[in-house]
Amino acid sequence: MRMRGVARLHLSGSEATRRQVLHGLTAAGVILSAPAVIGQARPRVVVVGGGAGGATAARHMAETLDVTLVEPNPVYRSCFFSNLAIGGFVAFDALAHDYTGVTATGVRLIQARAAGVDEGAVKLEDGTQLAFDRCVLAPGIAFREDSLPGWSPSDEERIPSAYMTGGRPERIREQILNLPEGGTWCLVAPPDPSRCPPAPYERASMAAHLLKQNNPRAKILIVDPKAKYAKQALFEEGWQEHYTGMIDRLGPDFGTGNLEIRPDAMEVVVDGMAEAADAINVIPAQQAGAIAHLAGVTDDTGWAPVEPTAMRSRLRPDVHVVGDAAHPGGIPKAASAAVSEARVAAAAIVAELTGAPLPEPSYASACWSAIAGDDSVSEATSFRPGPDGLEAVAHEISQTGEDAAVRRANWDNAFSWYASITAEIFG
Repeated sequence: MRMRGVARLHLSGSEATRRQVLHGLTAAGVILSAPAVIGQARPRVVVVGGGAGGATAARHMAETLDVTLVEPNPVYRSCFFSNLAIGGFVAFDALAHDYTGVTATGVRLIQARAAGVDEGAVKLEDGTQLAFDRCVLAPGIAFREDSLPGWSPSDEERIPSAYMTGGRPERIREQILNLPEGGTWCLVAPPDPSRCPPAPYERASMAAHLLKQNNPRAKILIVDPKAKYAKQALFEEGWQEHYTGMIDRLGPDFGTGNLEIRPDAMEVVVDGMAEAADAINVIPAQQAGAIAHLAGVTDDTGWAPVEPTAMRSRLRPDVHVVGDAAHPGGIPKAASAAVSEARVAAAAIVAELTGAPLPEPSYASACWSAIAGDDSVSEATSFRPGPDGLEAVAHEISQTGEDAAVRRANWDNAFSWYASITAEIFG
């Protein structure tokens, strides 16, 4: 099914709704700041993390509030769309975005790393304290230590992951292009939940696209701890059509719940059986980024539970968490979801700190996955808060057997989406 452009969040609401929500929060023990008064300094918000969620939240609040964005990197390199760069359809430089458009809105950018979130202040590594009335954390993901026995981040050069900002997806393209004639490239997929669930399989598709052009006798082996994965029928149909016999997948029936990586031997050990490869790309199990743990907003799942009406931490009422680190339930961890969550959190914070009406929260995620040139599949879902978290209220997904013109339209729409969403995030 065709989807046009980036999924947009439409907010509407009333003063009565705002009072009801604030009453409920106060009854639950949440202490909210009083609205600003004329002549008083603007309320202060510190946003930690300048990716899709953090930069969007900062830009949406800057007109009304005093917003500081803490981000150590001067340039953000998007993980979303990086698979298209691996496949050669996008230049790697096109994934880079600076913060000129963010600071132009009045956001103050501090290039530093946050070391903690104290009561009322974000602490930087140099000891500086940034006072806030509200804090927004958008740290993205971190890998779970020891989730892949035998592999650690120190092995990144030999066996890259390239699944986080700054992870050098160029290394994956180099791996594939340097594969010996008829060699094997192995992708170790992550367990759920993870960032962008279809992305590992899109990456395999782009690897197959390169190999079909340059090394058609080569093989791709996917080692996957999951019994099923996002858009599975669509990917498998596409692989059969475009890359017949090139891609094999081992799932839990083959013992993939028991994995070991042997970097020196370039082997993946599956339930005691060694699978040799010429190059390996691992995507380990994931959790919320480090500052979320330091701030005390994560639970034993490793993610940050938030209430779905404002993305407020269930563990710290002065902190909101948006993007991949957050767990509002239901919605996937993806760039479009992060932007949607950031809009909701920003609107709620502005309402609470200024007395503005609180809009009714709604969320959306949209995802395009490239299988081959001019062949992309899509999925879009809308969400509303429910009693146990976000609940899907509308859903569209590509279907097997679609006409080539539909897939070409999806392909074009994906590029339009990337341009639209990065413009909203970074200006």
